[in-house]
Amino acid sequence: MIKPSSDGQLFAEEPVLLPVMAPRLQADVHPGGYADLALWGAGSLGRVRFSPLTGPYAYAPNRVVSKQGGVFVAQSRPVMLIRQASLRGVYPARRCAWWHEPDGKGARVRVTRNHHRQTFEMAWGILIVETSGSDLRIAIGASGDEAEKALSLTSEAIIGEAAEYAARCDRMPEADPLMRSMVSQGIHAALSSIRHDENGAFAGLAAGQAYSAPARTYYRDGYWTMQPLLMLAPEAVRDEIRILAKGVQPDGEAPSGVILTGPAQSQAWQHFVADSKANPKNHKRAVPEYHNRPQDWWSDHFDSPLFLILFLSDYFSVTQDLAEVQLHWPIVRAITDRYLGLAGADSVLPLKPRNDRDWADNVYREGLVSYDLGLFVGAMDAVARLGEGHDPTLAARALKTANLAREEIEAGLFVPATAGYIDYGTPGAFIEDHLALDSLTLSRFSAISKHRAVGLLKAFENRLETRNNQQQPYGSWGVMCAYPPFKRQGDLRSKTAFPYRYHNGSDWPYWDGAYAEERLRHGLGGARYALTRWWETCLDNGWIGAVEYFSPPYGRGSLLQGWSAMPAAVVLKYGLDAANAEPRS
Repeated sequence: MIKPSSDGQLFAEEPVLLPVMAPRLQADVHPGGYADLALWGAGSLGRVRFSPLTGPYAYAPNRVVSKQGGVFVAQSRPVMLIRQASLRGVYPARRCAWWHEPDGKGARVRVTRNHHRQTFEMAWGILIVETSGSDLRIAIGASGDEAEKALSLTSEAIIGEAAEYAARCDRMPEADPLMRSMVSQGIHAALSSIRHDENGAFAGLAAGQAYSAPARTYYRDGYWTMQPLLMLAPEAVRDEIRILAKGVQPDGEAPSGVILTGPAQSQAWQHFVADSKANPKNHKRAVPEYHNRPQDWWSDHFDSPLFLILFLSDYFSVTQDLAEVQLHWPIVRAITDRYLGLAGADSVLPLKPRNDRDWADNVYREGLVSYDLGLFVGAMDAVARLGEGHDPTLAARALKTANLAREEIEAGLFVPATAGYIDYGTPGAFIEDHLALDSLTLSRFSAISKHRAVGLLKAFENRLETRNNQQQPYGSWGVMCAYPPFKRQGDLRSKTAFPYRYHNGSDWPYWDGAYAEERLRHGLGGARYALTRWWETCLDNGWIGAVEYFSPPYGRGSLLQGWSAMPAAVVLKYGLDAANAEPRS
């Protein structure tokens, strides 16, 4: 449906959905001629219908240019321009999110119409639509002042900002069209994850479009999203660390994410959480039960605290900002103590409780989980490096733990039959020993020997790269996150209960990037398939924006997923020659 062009844009004869994310404004611009609008920290503000644009169409980050008009999004303020379109209707939101249950007063919308302008004032935000000739400008805000300032941008200024942003995302102009467009859209996913509040201050890295109600920022999503941002916007990485540090408890526990809502959305969310706990039968749609604190999004995730340490380590390696490390060192100590206390008998390896609270949040993994253990070794190595000068006792303890952990992993988790490592298992009980792409953490953080890491990567090449796996039934479509499917159905829930779906074998572009990087780091080449095959699938299906995950029988997850910038980050880091190199034995 979509063809990449040599200028980095994407061309289509028929219109497709354009996902939009800017520092404040986000939207879905639908081919039928309507846009659903939302504001970071506030929620949904409404739908605007307009006459459909005529093709052909050229798509770039946050922009589509049609035969006569187009859609353009500003960066400095929350305003969108639709050129060569006529207004067909405005439908203000009746609630900020599906879970919002406004009372009679809170559900009211104050409407003002004046000449060519319509203003819709809700309890949680403002939507203004203004027509001027063939131009349709749409501004939003948490207040009338924010929306009015956004509307003060001229159409020409909006078009200029849109062009500047598209150029900023186009980081690999010398690449072939497929690679160039992948990098452009991947960098867009990372940069657009940087959110601001009403006053222009940093307000977290959004995981993607689908994570703004309530607005929240995640430890694991943020870690992978910040990989290109370390090169492009290191100050955003620093500010993200500061937000996530506030979510860590004194005992080192941390939630999946930290909630960052504005006042109105925060009040509505807290009301919903309290009511859903008091009256669970009244709520048909599932919500994580474990919101133990108002700031928590899904409390006590096994991997989250480790990611905070890895955040700090990667940030320091680029910036040498020791002051930031020292600022958070008490939290690092608490996290270290927590994981050392989770070790089993006669072991240093922390045991995960039987729950669904790490990245594979549809799987009740238990005991020794390779993915989490790779993070653990990486975090302990980071503590040893970062603490050597100012906390040598903790640094030495962490280094000793990391080295003992490596010995235990090599001795107890390796699966000779697959040349891989167990996904998870409790010694003496059930073990899931299929190949799981998330065990890449063992290689990424040097928890296993180089020899074993190379063997693991080749096993992934032969079994998880679908072009080489003739046993899966869908041909060559990407890199599966696990194969064969999970053995024990009782460990699975929701989407992952189905083979080839979600954690049970879908392609996740962020893992594709991590896998490609490990191939390049170990001198194996052959990274292009992982870096681009997922993107080819997206374009074939008419999906613009870095997709969260997909598989042939089940379609895709959400668009503009921040951590799906990983393939683009790898190309920027290693260069085109490495990214395009053929596999080496």
